[in-house]
Amino acid sequence: MHKLLLSLAALSLASGAFAQKKAKKSATPSPIGITATLASDRMAGATQRTQLTKSSLLQNVPVRSIGPTVMSGRVVDLSVNPQNPSEFYVAYASGGLWHTDNNGISFSPLFQHEAVMTIGAVAVDWKTGAIWLGTGEANSSRSSYAGMGCYKSTDKGRTWQHLPGLDDTHHVGKIALHPTDSNTAWVAAVGHLYTDNADRGIYKTTDGGRTWKKTLFIDNQTGAIDVDVDPTNPQVLYAAMWHKQRKAWDFVESGKTSGLYKSINGGDSWTLISGGQSGLPNDDKTGRMGLTIFPGNTKTLYMILDNQAYRPEKATDKKAVVDARKLTKERLKVISKDEFLKSEDSFIAEYLEEQNFPEKYTPKVLKEMILADKIKPVSILEYTDDANSRLINAEVIGAEVYRSDDGGAKWRKVNADFLDGVFNTYGYYFGNIWVAPDNADKVVIAGVPVIGSEDGGKTYRSMDQGNVHSDHHALWINPTNNKHQILGNDGGINITYDSGKSWMKANTPAVGQFYAVAVDMAKPYNVYGGLQDNGVWTGPSTYRADTDWQANGRYPYRSLVGGDGMQVQVDWRDNNTVYSGFQFGNYFRVNKTSGEMKRLVVPATEVGEAKLRWNWQAPILISRHNQDVIYFGSNRFHRSLNRGDEFKTLSGDLTKGPREGDVTFGTLTTIDESPLRFGLIYTGSDDGLIHVSKDGGNSWTRITNGLPENLWVSRVAASAHQEGTVYISLNGYRDDHFAAYVYVSTDYGQTWTALGKNLPAEPVNVVKEDPKNPNLLYVGTDHGLYMSLDKGQSFMPISGEGSATRLPAVAVHDLMVHPRDAELLVGTHGRSLYTVNLEHIQQLGDSILSKSLHLFALSPVTASPAWGRKVLYEETPSYSMTIPYVSKQSGKTTATIATDKGLVLRTLTDTTEAGLNYLSFDYSIDTTQRATYLTYLNDGKKKDAPAVDLTLADNKKLYIKPGKYKLTLTQNGQSVSRDMEVKAALRRTRRPVTFASPDEFEAWREQEEAEGGGEGK
Repeated sequence: MHKLLLSLAALSLASGAFAQKKAKKSATPSPIGITATLASDRMAGATQRTQLTKSSLLQNVPVRSIGPTVMSGRVVDLSVNPQNPSEFYVAYASGGLWHTDNNGISFSPLFQHEAVMTIGAVAVDWKTGAIWLGTGEANSSRSSYAGMGCYKSTDKGRTWQHLPGLDDTHHVGKIALHPTDSNTAWVAAVGHLYTDNADRGIYKTTDGGRTWKKTLFIDNQTGAIDVDVDPTNPQVLYAAMWHKQRKAWDFVESGKTSGLYKSINGGDSWTLISGGQSGLPNDDKTGRMGLTIFPGNTKTLYMILDNQAYRPEKATDKKAVVDARKLTKERLKVISKDEFLKSEDSFIAEYLEEQNFPEKYTPKVLKEMILADKIKPVSILEYTDDANSRLINAEVIGAEVYRSDDGGAKWRKVNADFLDGVFNTYGYYFGNIWVAPDNADKVVIAGVPVIGSEDGGKTYRSMDQGNVHSDHHALWINPTNNKHQILGNDGGINITYDSGKSWMKANTPAVGQFYAVAVDMAKPYNVYGGLQDNGVWTGPSTYRADTDWQANGRYPYRSLVGGDGMQVQVDWRDNNTVYSGFQFGNYFRVNKTSGEMKRLVVPATEVGEAKLRWNWQAPILISRHNQDVIYFGSNRFHRSLNRGDEFKTLSGDLTKGPREGDVTFGTLTTIDESPLRFGLIYTGSDDGLIHVSKDGGNSWTRITNGLPENLWVSRVAASAHQEGTVYISLNGYRDDHFAAYVYVSTDYGQTWTALGKNLPAEPVNVVKEDPKNPNLLYVGTDHGLYMSLDKGQSFMPISGEGSATRLPAVAVHDLMVHPRDAELLVGTHGRSLYTVNLEHIQQLGDSILSKSLHLFALSPVTASPAWGRKVLYEETPSYSMTIPYVSKQSGKTTATIATDKGLVLRTLTDTTEAGLNYLSFDYSIDTTQRATYLTYLNDGKKKDAPAVDLTLADNKKLYIKPGKYKLTLTQNGQSVSRDMEVKAALRRTRRPVTFASPDEFEAWREQEEAEGGGEGK
């Protein structure tokens, strides 16, 4: 089943919006009042985010990556060192830039704390080491985040310089570097994804990126998707221009202004070379293009084209007269009532069978309904024909490969047959071609599959293997060994040394693109999540992504459902029943243990009624009041009382209705139920409507008065502390509108109050209330995680700024506070999952924040013989306890650990920030106090107990012994103390001094910690 769903996702439901093929038309303008955010406001928002981080009371709160890594995330570009192919850079769509110098065994993140971290293109000048980054993915996916122009690093990515002048380009398709002049580069800018703008086209710099000149511009809807420079003559360049218009409900993916251009003066001016007698199409069906130049003879060029024209009709045969009378979708669009009534039943029956109509709809029944004017003939079409089905059934030409051997003057199409399944109808998501540097006839093209040709593009063979994910975007072919190739796709990085006959994975970075997350109530609890094009996965919350630990040789995360993974709900009664699925409401009830899957089936509407519309992420919710009750949302509200075995539709349309276009729109996006009252339910839609039901979904009231209109409702969250309180977040991303919108109502949605007025200009994806502290709110935006201590009046980032790990400036799509374990699960769209310990954050209130200094109660520590012990493969494992405290101001803080008689055993100093701080104590004490401490310990020991041993450990440190102590913090003359207890080990066993392997040591340490032998990691 898993394979089947993955195949379905790859072949018919690939990531991104789906385009119905139709006559060329202009995209509908954005709703009145929603305007694209200025680049200056976005950059000011990034500056504001940095300032908020520096002043955040939570800047030191540690965040912990828990993976997963195995499924990786979407790769958009590669740059490989031609002199040392084991070194390369990988650009992820929303996961930042990563570097490896060991052929992908390990990677280091480089670009993750700038204004944005979404990437469209990377280019490296391997002579100087300079890295050029074009931000903003160009693949036009539904989660292709807008960039902020270009960045450059001259120190291998340690620091980055923002290159001004391209901030409003949003999405960069390609960067081409001059082969000899390190100051000259060209950028292909696609422009805004959802709105028209003039900052698109080809840009050139001759001063290392300090200034830019736009040298090729067509119009506000046509951007540059590719630019290539002749490596032997950099005066010659080629550029691919692409006309597209995208809305949340519509995508025009081709146009007559799409075309191929050439420059012979270094990109200062350009000439259109497609169309006319060139051999290349140039009409309103011309879509995205990608180009490559053969280095061995730069007159030889290849181009891949997304041709949106309908495929030619098949040759007619003797059945032509019969076929003309056949009932088809095209005929149903125009057929009259009388014509339908005269149609032969056999043709109607054939159509009904093809479209999987319920058996009750026979030709006789439909004719009776039409005769009585209960329905129109077109209603039969509308019953099954939605945006997605029209996409799958559309017969377009799709991918075509062209070749020129005279520098682009003449082109010929080289693929002999249709390239079925490469682009299908979503070529906007792909569009790249590569030629081997040493063989002009060895060509690789990529789309859903990756395929290769050895005869100049005439015929192809599959290069996919079982461990290669679908949807390919980047490839590098070794110039000295063309069998060696590095491939980037929606599932990460693959490497081959035999031209694709076999591949290895290089997926160590945690760069998963999560849409939604959930938890169960196991101990320790498990996490669940749906990912872009990578299905639904589950794994332990205790996973340590930094060490890539694997339990018993088995990766701890496992897949539950294929396709694009969506929203997830878990039955907490058994922690085994999971509700989730893939796009457009294709959901299942999954038994995690047995793997059994039952499809959730919502009763179909009747012919003549509006067809149900399902969001890409259809909302689903388990009622925690009765977990047999499941809520499910299309454009209407559905409820099951028996764990999804049967659903009943309870509402009418809870949206503004369908909108003309080729992307499903007018759908529910979010559902929540009050934890305090069964049947108090809220819904939100993609077109800006919010409804409330107080009777379990039987009746609904619209509650959007006073709210901004036409924004995507990204979340509704009912309060766990006050019945009438509900929080919402609104999102304008799909109009290139990046303001932050968070609201609260305390009267069931009758009135609303804006929150988070200090949030930066970043679209908000989720708002959640803390289940234990009513003053705490959490917000996830396209660039990070924020928390409020004052019910949303102000927010501050949680970034881990002062901790060993930091949260990148990544899109946070979902949040979940574990109701038992005081831990926040953070689902990011680009860097997988993180957890944040909330134990002390949940205690923050006026009683603590008003103090100059507050020290939290300290948990007992159990002494361990492992402290300071050397092991065979590691110099000395580190163990420590964390001492959490809150300071009202920054400065130096001193901590002393003393016996109950006042003997100071250790003095620590800490650089304190205003807010939460974490002091680390490694259990070692001052060796100069050894004699005095020994006397203290032996004087207090029980009668007949052996003398206390204060032998130094292997690392020459002296460690604290079991007993009761006092820890005192002092800052600016203010002191606060807490009792600290060190317990004796639960049992004494002989432990080996050395360990034969890392696995043996890890197993021992896990056991030691389970027995209370320390809190170190």
